[in-house]
Amino acid sequence: MLQKTFYFFVKVAVLFLLGLNVRRKELLPSEGPAIVVANHNSHLDTMVLMALMPLSKLKGIKPVAAADYFFSSPLKAWFSENVLGIIPVERGGEDKTIDPLEGCYQALSEGKVLVLFPEGSRGEPEQMTDLKKGVSFLSERFPEAPVVPVFTHGLGKALPKGSFLLVPFFCDIFIGEPITWDGDRTQFMNALKDRFSKLSAEKNFAPWE
Repeated sequence: MLQKTFYFFVKVAVLFLLGLNVRRKELLPSEGPAIVVANHNSHLDTMVLMALMPLSKLKGIKPVAAADYFFSSPLKAWFSENVLGIIPVERGGEDKTIDPLEGCYQALSEGKVLVLFPEGSRGEPEQMTDLKKGVSFLSERFPEAPVVPVFTHGLGKALPKGSFLLVPFFCDIFIGEPITWDGDRTQFMNALKDRFSKLSAEKNFAPWE
C-alpha cells in the first residue's frame, strides 16, 4: 500500500511537473519475465520509468540498483526495499562465491519485470558510457525474457547528478523494439549498443506525439 501511494504521487509529479513525451509506450512490458534497460543520468530515471507502468502492475516491477548507495544506511535501506522495491546489486563485492545477480535471477523466475541501467552508474546527461555485460547474463539465463531498450533525454537536466531540486524540463522517452538472447554474448551486447545508438539519434528528428 505504501509503495502504491508513493508511486501515485510520483506519477502525478511526473505528468504535471515534467513535459514528458513518450515514443512507443506500448512496447514497455507490463508482464514478466522481461527486462527494461535504460541510460542512466538522474535519480529520476527509475521513478519516471516506473510511472509509465500501470499502477495495477507495480508489484511485478523491480528496479535494480547499487547496494552500496541505496542500502548505505538503515533509513535508505528501508525506503529502498519497502517503497521503491529495489533489488540490490553489490558492485565489486569481496565474496566471489556470491553471484551479484542472484536477486535478479530470482525475480525473473517469479515473472517480474526488471528495470536496470547497464551503464552501471550515472553519467553526463544524454551521454552514454560503455554497457556492462550483466544484462547479457540475465538474458542468457532467461532467453524467453525480452530486453527492451529505453533512451531518456532531458531527465539529467530535470534533476542533475548531485542536485535535489527538480527543474521542470521537457523530457523525451524513446522506447525501442525488444531484443532477445541469440546465444552469443558479444553479438548480444553489440545489438543492444546499436539499438541504444539508434534511439539516441531519434531525439534529433522524432516527431511530437
